[in-house]
Amino acid sequence: MKTKTLKIEEYALIGDTHTAALVGNDGSIDWMCAPRFDSGAVFAALLGNPENGRWKLAPAGGIQSVERHYVKDTLVLETIFHTDDGDVKITDCMPIRSRSVDVLRIVEGLSGRVPMHMDLRVRFDYGSVIPWLEHTHGELRAVAGPDAVLLRTPVDTHGANNSTVADFVVEAGDKVPFVLAHYPSHEPLPRAADPLRTVKETIRWWHAWSSQCTYEGEWRDEVMRSLITLKALTYAPTGGIVAAPTTSLPEWIGSVRNWDYRYCWLRDATLTLFSLTIGGYTEEALAWRDWLIRAIAGEPEDLQIMYGVGGERRLSEFDVDWLPGYEGSAPVRVGNAASEQFQLDVYGEVLATLYRTRKRMGDIGTHHDSWDLEKALLASLERRWRQPDDGIWEVRGQRQHFVHSKVMAWLAFDRAIRNVSEFGLDGPAKRWAKVRDEIHAQVCAEGFDPELGAFTQAYGSKQLDASVLMAPLVGFLPGNDPRMVGTVKAIERELMHDGYVMRYKTQPGGEVDGLPEGEGAFLPCSFWLADCYANMGREDDARALFERLIALSNDVGLLAEEYDPAAGRQLGNFPQAFTHICLVNTAAHLSQGGSAPKDQAHFRI
Repeated sequence: MKTKTLKIEEYALIGDTHTAALVGNDGSIDWMCAPRFDSGAVFAALLGNPENGRWKLAPAGGIQSVERHYVKDTLVLETIFHTDDGDVKITDCMPIRSRSVDVLRIVEGLSGRVPMHMDLRVRFDYGSVIPWLEHTHGELRAVAGPDAVLLRTPVDTHGANNSTVADFVVEAGDKVPFVLAHYPSHEPLPRAADPLRTVKETIRWWHAWSSQCTYEGEWRDEVMRSLITLKALTYAPTGGIVAAPTTSLPEWIGSVRNWDYRYCWLRDATLTLFSLTIGGYTEEALAWRDWLIRAIAGEPEDLQIMYGVGGERRLSEFDVDWLPGYEGSAPVRVGNAASEQFQLDVYGEVLATLYRTRKRMGDIGTHHDSWDLEKALLASLERRWRQPDDGIWEVRGQRQHFVHSKVMAWLAFDRAIRNVSEFGLDGPAKRWAKVRDEIHAQVCAEGFDPELGAFTQAYGSKQLDASVLMAPLVGFLPGNDPRMVGTVKAIERELMHDGYVMRYKTQPGGEVDGLPEGEGAFLPCSFWLADCYANMGREDDARALFERLIALSNDVGLLAEEYDPAAGRQLGNFPQAFTHICLVNTAAHLSQGGSAPKDQAHFRI
């Protein structure tokens, strides 16, 4: 089956807060995990080969144009195809939530008489397993091992070349449903439901959730779309929040920078929580807080940077060598070896998040087990903060004394002291203050290069790193401190590419991060620069950069992790929580008038 490779931004997200799928603007579902984010894929055509599973439903004739949008404030997608024969709309969604993982597709005739074609290729275990098929009573059942998929539709289907196909015609007013349910193969068939009613119920669910939003700042539509996306990346049974629903979408086309993001990074999840609290979503924040306490319980030195959606710790990485990768970007990876890295910054993000939860939510934000756990983490950090680490970017080279990591270690002690002074919690605040001040002095002495006039990536390095833009956003230094002003100028000079910010300069031999050079501009760093502009009083620059960034969103408001300014396309796993987090936070920041808020010291964290 010949097929065109879609750009990453030509996909849209549907999900049920248990798992998710990506729908292309050509009517194809090329990626779906089941029954949860980090499980094997049912459709994996996104990673290089339609034979590894996809579900395409589209007009059979000439297509003149395509337009699509989400039903307002929902995750229900509508795609309209204008064809030589008439117009047809496909509505895609995942209901929230039956016992099975369901994908609903409703084909609706709008005008004319439009021939349609369906091609369904179910594959399990990332495309490696072709299931056994059975047609009974107008239903198609696909089974292999623990997995089963059931297709229900009034349209006649038949097998062809290891796929299931159908041809039918829709006229104006026709509504033809397709329901695909994934369920454990040892269980009875899922109960049938009215597809049209289920779509309406799904719309009502999302409307009810969106109506709780308390955000009243500028760019509300963009913020609401980002909040919905972050909600979709929440695993409802546990409260865990994944970084993205995909694996191995490349940070540079053809590169090896392809990682599995279907896990819960403490960093990304904590920042997601901040964005959700900006929108007034306390239930999600508290569920994540409880997930965090369960996940990291144990010896403080065993703290990981990421966990599975249920709190799993063993995330062994392996290559899926039967998948060629998106546009030949190999290897395709499942699992993530970075879970075994040592990253100091997670201490700061965790401690700051729990502090913020208390501050914003009062008594309901207090967990009886939390403070003892936090004190244990602080005791561990006291022993470890002087050590080099792997850093926020999870480099696969030598450990270093990364400036961002030390700033976040400072943050942990700073928020611990606030917990004592503001909430009356017990703890050695004087000793913590001494450690905090020692870290601050060390960073300013060893992390700032007078010749460059900027903070560098690591102690003794001449490399710049955009992660140091976080320093004023957590209150480490004022935004207008001359050292931060100089750092911003250096980043503008060395790390800006066509108006967007690179994380750092990759090197041909991998001297900086142990990997080959080449990646796109990192969108979260660009949002951080906009925040820094605002804190420096450069409001016009902040707003101009922010507007350029949100203009990179695709036609349904979604953003990946990175962007290639030369090719004009999105890169990396999609949609990316980190990027949407930063969009929400920067919109809230700039909506306060551009200048630093009075409570700047914990504006971010």
